[in-house]
Amino acid sequence: MTQLDVGPIDYLAVEIPGAKLQGGGLNALLDLTDRGIIRILDLVVATADEDGTITILTIADLDGDGDLDLAAFEGVRSGLLGDDDIAQGAALVGPGDAVALLIYENTWAGPFVSAMREVGAEVIASGRIPADDVIEALDILDARDVSEA
Repeated sequence: MTQLDVGPIDYLAVEIPGAKLQGGGLNALLDLTDRGIIRILDLVVATADEDGTITILTIADLDGDGDLDLAAFEGVRSGLLGDDDIAQGAALVGPGDAVALLIYENTWAGPFVSAMREVGAEVIASGRIPADDVIEALDILDARDVSEA
């Protein structure tokens, strides 16, 4: 079996207050995919009612401006994101809010992985450092630089 050279696969769960998208997030997502930096494998937007009923929203005009917001991603489902995952994601937000669940490949890493394999190397681990940990570490460095100045 030939192993495909793929980049790391990541996920995001994004809370959408009032189930209304606003701002440039969608444009940034489209830009990342258009430039080949990431490839969307799954994208689902869902809500949970107070009784626990989960509704998967049709990818449509989520911000109410008359334009189809996520048409480029309509029907994007790889099978990696299952019903249990959607239920867990929807449970993270309150009634009336939505959660966007996104699984994506970091395609920028594919050529690097391929080049390393050509010389006999293999990626043996990957992981994520939580953004809050990075921000905290950078804040500590900034505070240290200010006190030394």
